[in-house]
Amino acid sequence: MLIQNSPFDRFMLVCMKLFLLLAVLVVVVPFGYIIVASFMDPTVLLNRGLSFHPGDWSLEGYRKILSNEAMIRGFFNSVWYAAAFSIITVLVSIGAGYALADDSLVGRRTVMTMLIITLFFGGGLIPTYLLIRELGMLNTPWALLIPGAVNVWNIILARTFFKGISRELKEAANVDGASDRIIFTRIVLPLSKPIMFVLALYAFVGQWNSYFDAMIYLEDSKLFPLQLVLRSILIQNQAAPGMIGDQQAMAELKRLSEMIKYSSIVISSLPLIVMYPFFQKYFEKGVMVGSLK
Repeated sequence: MLIQNSPFDRFMLVCMKLFLLLAVLVVVVPFGYIIVASFMDPTVLLNRGLSFHPGDWSLEGYRKILSNEAMIRGFFNSVWYAAAFSIITVLVSIGAGYALADDSLVGRRTVMTMLIITLFFGGGLIPTYLLIRELGMLNTPWALLIPGAVNVWNIILARTFFKGISRELKEAANVDGASDRIIFTRIVLPLSKPIMFVLALYAFVGQWNSYFDAMIYLEDSKLFPLQLVLRSILIQNQAAPGMIGDQQAMAELKRLSEMIKYSSIVISSLPLIVMYPFFQKYFEKGVMVGSLK
């Protein structure tokens, strides 16, 4: 059966398609510019703009980055922080969400109210810093992994997802003699892959792009994530130590800083670009959590 759209419906569909096309262009065009610029000779880029002539391209920016110890160490630190933070966040969110989704849990409304209050009111930077210092986590990776692991929004998403799992399924498992642990590990968790991957993706992206906590709590440069190194390049407009010799002229510094900026952005985006296709099917399911409520 074919559905005939009214003229107004067709007009709205055209408007939505144009809007989506514009949104895609807003994302793709700047990123495409950055990719092309990262391969270009900085002199040509500064004087003439983008060029697709092979003679105007250069891999000097990538060579500078890949030969710099601070950038390589920062990259692997960021991978470690993001992966560990994702695992901790998913474990906490899934555990708390599953418990709060159980109607038989005594005091669950009080706990939810307390959690929701933290969405509107926070302790502030100074009390948080003092707490982390008293816990002995300053200048350790735990200062980046523990404080943000309890994410109320993620717990709410997990709770909403578990609310949608059929109660009859768990009751049937109980009748068959399954304990709560078996129900959770063998029945609930296999059904929870969409929400687990979505929470992991949210946590990974958030931690990967984060630099402020590391700037506040870390002092040892060997623990710095990639974003702190990129901050010195993108915000302070200077290359990382060791990328450019101390005796080189300022003109050379300016010439290479442009290429290093774009190359750094491309390299820092690679993990997210590579990871998203594998998470996409779960992401599409997970973002619809609670949409039918």
